[in-house]
This record gives sequence, C-alpha cells and structure tokens, in this order.
Amino acid sequence: MNDCIFCKIINKEIPATVINETDDFIVIKDIQPKAPIHLLIITKKHIQSLSHLEAGDQALMGKMVEQAKQLAEKSGLLQRGFKLVVNCGPEGGQLVPHLHFHFLGGEKLDHLA
Repeated sequence: MNDCIFCKIINKEIPATVINETDDFIVIKDIQPKAPIHLLIITKKHIQSLSHLEAGDQALMGKMVEQAKQLAEKSGLLQRGFKLVVNCGPEGGQLVPHLHFHFLGGEKLDHLA
C-alpha cells in the first residue's frame, strides 16, 4: 500500500530503529513506547489486521510468536515476563492498518490490558 507507514518502513523509505529483520517480518522500536521495552513485530506482507488473515498465513503467525520468544530471551524477559498484544480494527485500538504485534516488557505490565 502506498500510504501505509509500516510498508514505507519495510521499504526503507522512512527511518526506524530496526532490531531484527527476516524475509517475513521486521522488528522495530515503537516511537511512542508504553513500557521500557516496546517493540513492534510487523509482517512484511501487507495484511490489514488479524481479521484479514488467510489460511496460508498460519506459518507466518507462528514465526512472529517465535520471534517474540527470541526477543524475550535476548531482553532477559523470558523468566520475568512480557506482554504480546495485537490490536484489531479501530475499536480494538489498531492505529495502523497493517498487522503487527506489540512486544512489551521491562516492568510490571498489569496496567496495560
């Protein structure tokens, strides 16, 4: 999509702090963090939201969850705990219509639903 900010980040048209990148997704620091560690795991394939997943996207979702586990290990959060959040649609709090997971940690996060 031409006007999608995440597509522009993936295509290196907009700068971002990239933590990891694979053929399937990119991990960047959130520019408005809600926790000491707040990363976004973004699919490179433009999928509007969880509601728009297709049967062939199952492997991609599994890779994203595995990436979250690896981020937790590297951040020292695997035993302490972390939060993985996906917002779906406008009423679900999704601000950018491109599928992404929020990886949050570094403090007690019970204030974030």
